[in-house]
Order: sequence, then C-alpha cells, then structure tokens
Amino acid sequence: MPLTPAELADRLGRWSSGRGPLHLLLAARLRRLVDEGELPPGAALPPDRALAAALAVGRGTVVAAYEHLRVEGRIVRRQGSGTRVAGPARPGPRETTGAPVFLHLLEPDDDVIQLACAAPVAPPPVLLAAYQRALPHLATVTDDIGYRPTGHPRLRRAVAEYYARRGLPTEPEQIVITNGGQQALSLLARAFVEPGGRVLVEAPTYPGALEAFGEQAAHVRALPIGLDGFESAVAAPARRPDLAYLVSTHHNPTGAVLPPLVRRRLARAAAAADVPLVDDEVLAHLTFPGQETPPPLAAYAETGTGIVTVGSLSKSVWGGLRIGWIRAARPVVDRLARLRAVHDLGGNVPAQLAAAELLPDLEEHCARLAAERRDRHDHLRAELARLLPGWRVPPATGGQTLWVRLPHGDGDSFAQVALRHGVAVVPGAGLDASGGSRRQLRLHSFAPTDVLTEAVRRLAAAWRVYGGDGDDGDDAPSPRALAV
Repeated sequence: MPLTPAELADRLGRWSSGRGPLHLLLAARLRRLVDEGELPPGAALPPDRALAAALAVGRGTVVAAYEHLRVEGRIVRRQGSGTRVAGPARPGPRETTGAPVFLHLLEPDDDVIQLACAAPVAPPPVLLAAYQRALPHLATVTDDIGYRPTGHPRLRRAVAEYYARRGLPTEPEQIVITNGGQQALSLLARAFVEPGGRVLVEAPTYPGALEAFGEQAAHVRALPIGLDGFESAVAAPARRPDLAYLVSTHHNPTGAVLPPLVRRRLARAAAAADVPLVDDEVLAHLTFPGQETPPPLAAYAETGTGIVTVGSLSKSVWGGLRIGWIRAARPVVDRLARLRAVHDLGGNVPAQLAAAELLPDLEEHCARLAAERRDRHDHLRAELARLLPGWRVPPATGGQTLWVRLPHGDGDSFAQVALRHGVAVVPGAGLDASGGSRRQLRLHSFAPTDVLTEAVRRLAAAWRVYGGDGDDGDDAPSPRALAV
C-alpha cells in the first residue's frame, strides 16, 4: 500500500530543523530513509502537491527534492506512474501503525525547543538517593539468577502498598512490573487483542496507546473523552471490543479528570459487558496544588477483576528509570508474566530495587514539585494569551500538557512551519483515531519559564508566517537547473 502524504511526513520527523534551503533538507532526509531501508525499493512516494501540502511547503520544494534524488538514482519518476524508490519492489515486514508523533519525538533536540515530548529532563536527587539505599539490598542477593517476569518482590509489594494508600486494596500478586508504561500497554495488547480485533479508545488520546494497539492490527474505535457511549458501543455481542482504554486522571492531552460518578458507571458497564477496561494512570501523580483527584478507577469496581490499571515513574520521576507496572486480577498477571518471559525474561533488578525505595515517598516527591508544575502551566498559558490571543487554550488541573485549538488552518501543516522556526509541537490529528482534532496542538509545559517564553515567541513568529495556507515558500532552484 503506498504511503499517504501524512505517513511520509511522520517518517520524515524533524526534517526541516537543520540549516540550509528547505529542498536540500528534505532531500537529505528522504535520502536517509531510502538508504536505511525505511523507504524500500519499489515504494510509491506521494505526488508533489500532496506531499507539499502535508509538509506546509511550496510544491517547488518537493519537486526540487525529488529531482535531487532522481539524479542520484535513488528514485524513479515516470509520467502516469508517479514517483517510486528505485529498484524492484520486495516484500517486507508488516508495518506498524506509525503513530504520527511517537518515534521522532525522541530524537535529539539540536536547536529545536521541544514542546512535543513531555518528560523530566534529568534524574532528580531523590532517584540518586534511592539507588544509594538500594545498594545494600543488592549486595545481599544470593541464589537469585535475576530473571523475574513479574518483577522483584520488593517492588511488587511497594506498588501494592502505594495503591492501598490511594484507596485501592492490592496484593503484591496482582502486580506485574514492566519496563515503563509503554511496555505495559504492548503486553496488554498482546494479551487481550486478537489480530484484527476491536479496541475502544478516547478521542483524542495518548499516541503510544494507538501504536501499541495498532501493532495487533486492531480496529480502533474512538469515543469522546471518558468513553461516553461505552455502554452502547459494547451492547451488540458481535461488535464487542477486545479491550477499552482510557486515561482517567489528567488525561493526555486535555488534562481532564473523570469524576467519581463516571468512574463508577464505567466500571459497572465494563463488568456487565465483560470487556477489560485499561485505566492508564501514568499521569495520576501530577496534580496541581489545591486539587483533589479521585481514587483509581478500579476502586469503583465491585470486584475489581475487569479493570486493569497501568502506572509508571516516567513522568513523575524520570523516563530513563524505565519502571512501570500493571495492576490486574491474578489470572491476568499470570498471563502477562508468560508473555513477558517470551520477550525479555524480566526487568532491571537494580532499577526495581531503587524504585521500591522511591514508592513510599512518591506522593511527597510529587507534591514538592506540584507548585512549579502549576506555575509553568500558568506561564505558558499567559504567554500564549499575550502573543497568540486567537488561540484557545483551556486550563488544566494537573498533568503536563495543554490542548490548544487554532483559530484556522490545521495542526499538521502548522507544526511543520513551527519546526522551521525552531519549536516542535504535536499536531492533534495524530492523537485522534476518529480523524478529528485537526485544528488542535498538544504543547507541554515541563520546560523552565524562560524556555517557554522563547518557545511562544517562536510560535508567534511561525503563526505570522503561516497565515492561512501554511506555505512559507522556498527559494529552491528549478528542477531543470538541478539536472545540469
């Protein structure tokens, strides 16, 4: 199946963040994709105009970039049959869903201010102290080969106690430790979603979840935030989903928090329909001062067997720690452990011992940083209101992101223009399985206030250039001149 312009734009990533004419930057990135096999021989490339629209550049930029690659012998262009990567087509591995924002968010920052991937940028002192406290435990390990698919007992116990403090009684046997929240979602997709199965998600939602469920070639159906309409969506047995997924606390990207009555209704509906409901609580720790958040959704279930809760330390402590977990019924934990053993046998034991030292004080650690997170959220909103008053920027009560609505245009094309002005943002369409949110952007507020000020200044400059059509031009020479 040929790549759509949006899919190729996703693979190009931050192609325009370097120095030099746009057509040369585009040609360089396409060349790399071809040489590394990301664009295999025979792959069809989008037409000039369509790709130009997706990248928010003039058609001449794409024509010139394609011409560079044609002269080099990397692509073939024929009237009537379009543009293809040179060489005979060959079968390759099944593609992932290619969540539009997922991989290139992790690229080095270079000169770009990163308002796309929200996470702490350095390990905090409490993590270093936790490792120091964990070393004596590691030194006493004997008769233990270290392969623990369900996780180290000390950390499983610490996670269970953490949930008990939050009003959700939990046994250590209900916990499986994972290498971060993303692995947790991938394991759940493999455990519950049949090839070609159905998954219910919110629109918009966390793009990593769309990627994880799409790996199973699932049909993803989007419902409004809070899974409004869940009961009717599972009413017909023939259309019963394999899994439903939501972010109940500090929703990614809107920051919304589901009230207790909605949590209770969803828990009852999931139990009645016998549909596993995954509650992603990775952001639940990031509440602003003075705000109250309800207990985990599983606390509202009568038996708790049908609700699966996902947690992680990536956003509250540091992504490099790679510690996440799943809370579920014991039969589900046993099933997940078998799947986990097939892939990596278990996680990093020293990191798990350090995490076990962190968990008892996690709430206190997050509370110490809550005022700073709120101040940065408020500062970003104030700067956007000052320099971009036409943008609609609702406040949040916690979390890490703002969900911005543009007054016109679309997020995909504006994100390309913003990148050329030195700031990376996430267009909303990549977070919305329904095909909506095209005029939305996701911005994060983790950065220091001076960085946020500069980021908004660059966004304002990009918006002035963007106008209504998103084309800021390119002085690329003509294809005829390139061929000489």
